[in-house]
Amino acid sequence: MAHRKKVLFKYIILGDSGVGKTCLMNQYVQKRFDKTYKATIGADFLTKDVMIDDKLVTLQIWDTAGQEKFQSLGQAFYRGADVCMLVYDMTNPKSFDNLEHWRTDFLHNASPPDPDNFPFIVLGNKADMEADRKVPKHKALTWTKSKGPKPLPYFETSAKDATRVEAAFLEAAQLALEQVSQEKDDYFPDTINLSQPATRRSAEPAGCC
Repeated sequence: MAHRKKVLFKYIILGDSGVGKTCLMNQYVQKRFDKTYKATIGADFLTKDVMIDDKLVTLQIWDTAGQEKFQSLGQAFYRGADVCMLVYDMTNPKSFDNLEHWRTDFLHNASPPDPDNFPFIVLGNKADMEADRKVPKHKALTWTKSKGPKPLPYFETSAKDATRVEAAFLEAAQLALEQVSQEKDDYFPDTINLSQPATRRSAEPAGCC
């Protein structure tokens, strides 16, 4: 029987307070929506197992507080992240304008090895409130195209009715998988001298991180 390797990806969800970060996480993992707003204190996380490209992937999804008083905790939570989801409220222009701050803050605190190619994904939440939209779609797309060698993936979601929520989280997992594959392709093992006699080495269990 073929052994399927289990992969763990750490998601970080960032955005202003009230944009729907907690609701998006709960809708994706638990398939529920709570209309009662409760501000996240510090950070919280849920996990979900999914199959992607025949790999069992565990998503560890961190929901972070949007209030300024908790932002000093960012470094502790951002370290080791594999993908970052930037969320704004389509009815709140300020929350969109602050995406630049959240992205910069993440890169500063997480210190990824290749910041220009780190997987970000942008979510314009509260798509169920289209009549109250204040951020035009073209404005969001222009911003995503300005952030790297290729546009950041963009989804207009609704945590309330689950519009494109699952698609967004799965796209984020796919981006993280591609990043892992790229890192493996960039790895070159030490040169082996074929003129030297072979030596037997004791088998060691493969490490997992």
